[in-house]
Formats: sequence, structure tokens, C-alpha cells
Amino acid sequence: MAEIKPIKPLKAGAKAPDFSAKDQNGKTITLSKLKDKKIVIYFYPNDDTETCTKEACNLRDNYSELKKKGFTIIGVSHAPVASKKKFADKYQLPFTLLADTDLAIVNAFGVYGEKLFMGKIITTIHRSTFIIDEKGYIKHTITKVTSGKAAKQIIEYDKIKFNE
Repeated sequence: MAEIKPIKPLKAGAKAPDFSAKDQNGKTITLSKLKDKKIVIYFYPNDDTETCTKEACNLRDNYSELKKKGFTIIGVSHAPVASKKKFADKYQLPFTLLADTDLAIVNAFGVYGEKLFMGKIITTIHRSTFIIDEKGYIKHTITKVTSGKAAKQIIEYDKIKFNE
């Protein structure tokens, strides 16, 4: 079997790359315009698939606590705006979902690449979460996301290290 090339996600301390993309309502969202906010950007392979839905619903179910802690939540995958709208409406997702149809955002954050899936090497988005501070710097990267505990992973990090 061919060797899988590892991805190289951005690490804590790096400046988060600026981007603009359309959300589920067709509105353009630009990261640099979200100044003075703590941002959680979570990358997921696709809309309305089992594990991605579990992650999104976990963030939805804990949204009020995340918002209370000052976080703005943004989900990113390659699916188009119409798919994002359908996904957000179906599961009543209260946060922004961005359509990265040209893969510019996932490549800028280093989360697009090969992985073994059901015995085959595929090229896809790797489930990853980035916590970005109010100045636009990555404070933490979660590459081993547990879909049903995605919010807990963010909150635990916030409790321990965000205010350092």
C-alpha cells in the first residue's frame, strides 16, 4: 500500500490566515472582520453525514455555553452554499457554516490531504478545530476531535489555557 502523506495543520502561535467565503445564507464572511472575538473554526469533511452531524449537533447543543464564553463558531467544509443551508436548517444549527468550494481555506489551515478511509486512501478534509484569539492568532489546534465531545474539547481548553 502507498504511504499516506501527512497533513500539516497550523500550530498554536501562527497567525490565522485571512479568508472570505459564503455562509449558509449566501453572506460573505471574512475572518479579519471578526476582530476582537474568540473564534472557533472547525473543519469537517461533509454536510449531513453521520459523524459530521454528530459534531455539529454537539456544538449546537452546547452553543449557549460556548457563546457565553465569548466564542464565535464557524464550521467549514467543501460543500456548496445550498448544502450548508439544508444542513443548518435540518439540524437547527445556530452558527455559521462556510462553503469552501475551492478548498482555499482548508489548504491555508493545512487540513486537506490524504487519509485512509474504509481501506482506501482518499483525499479529504481532516476533522480539525482551531481556537483563535481576539488578535487573530491560533491559540490551540485540536486534530483528534471527538465528534460527540467537540464542545467539551473546546471548553476544557478554554478553562485551562485561553486566558494565559
